Amino acid sequence: MLGHHLRGKRILLIVSGGIAAYKSLDLVRRLRERNAAVRCVMTQSAEEFVTPLSLQALSEDKVYRALFSLTDESEMGHINLSRQADLVVIAPATANILAKMAGGIADDLATTLLLATDKDVLAAPAMNVRMWNHAATQANLATLKSRGVRFIGPNEGDMACGEYGPGRMAEPLEVVAAIEAYFGTDAPLAGRRALVTSGPTYEAIDPVRFIGNRSSGKQGHALAAALASAGAETTLVSGPTAEPAPAGVSVVRIESARQMLEACQAALPVDIAICAAAVADWRVASEAPQKLKKQEGGAPPSLSFAENPDILATLSHLNEGRPRLVIGFAAETENVVENAVAKRARKGCDWMLANDVSAGTGAFGGDANTMHLITPDGVEDWPRLTKRQIADRLAAQIAAHFRSLPA
Repeated sequence: MLGHHLRGKRILLIVSGGIAAYKSLDLVRRLRERNAAVRCVMTQSAEEFVTPLSLQALSEDKVYRALFSLTDESEMGHINLSRQADLVVIAPATANILAKMAGGIADDLATTLLLATDKDVLAAPAMNVRMWNHAATQANLATLKSRGVRFIGPNEGDMACGEYGPGRMAEPLEVVAAIEAYFGTDAPLAGRRALVTSGPTYEAIDPVRFIGNRSSGKQGHALAAALASAGAETTLVSGPTAEPAPAGVSVVRIESARQMLEACQAALPVDIAICAAAVADWRVASEAPQKLKKQEGGAPPSLSFAENPDILATLSHLNEGRPRLVIGFAAETENVVENAVAKRARKGCDWMLANDVSAGTGAFGGDANTMHLITPDGVEDWPRLTKRQIADRLAAQIAAHFRSLPA
């Protein structure tokens, strides 16, 4: 499998304005082949060489261009763009953008991100040989290297201007190799298999109507992405949701609780199972084959219910093939920790994450949450975090748990 240890890695690619920008298209394609998630930022001059539409089609994600786009700032602030990346890559990195980085100039989205980021930066320089050899460029390179910026290339060869020498951007596969070397093969969950459930389940009443809930799937999808980013081979079993499939994750889409259980059983064996889906406790005992018609006088139909399978309890009590770590979620509206502690004991899982989903918390459909982690060692109260931060924190604790186990 190509680039197994890039599975789920989040690359923020900054494309600056040079003829070598055409190579960024192949770079995105190569990274996506290796199951990396790629989000692109373009400078204004980069659009003279490649189109945002091309990068969007290859990355399968929105392309960010303008610092003062109110839509972008409300949906994805420029600080969050870098925070949600595992590595920032500049390809091509022109003499101009390197000079701005060295001088701390932030006059567009790309340079503002570079000044604000706390993530490592890998740059692939591309420029005319005379620009590369200029004392100002060499001084800028020395400054940036002293700050920890990594470089790949440039190569020596023929240039678009007709000259020959150092300044050609490294080839896309060379940049990919540098990215792979950066992440290495020591991902904390490399070699582990993980199963995550996410979203709601829909329990059919008839071919038109169903019983469901408000789960958005944001937390479950973030968990799958975080586990994949940590190196785990991850299967995501998802109910109906508008959330995009995380990069590097195998997604199984279902509707009902029974379908979810079947998909989970098919994904076994796994080392880690996280049941984050909001599974309906009941279903209509007999689904109507045709749409139920409104009765004369408007009386509602009489529905009888049957209990759905308990996926968390089923996985927790497997005699053979039980995951080594089973984690459940408890969405509560009162006595959050007390109810979650009791639920963990009742279900037989190893860990339980509890949160308050009562009105006003913004938990359902929101981007942040306040969690309590219940383990055999007690209760750990987490501060309010974004759902991706929760996912990253849980993935780190899972990795620490497996490191603590006997070899």
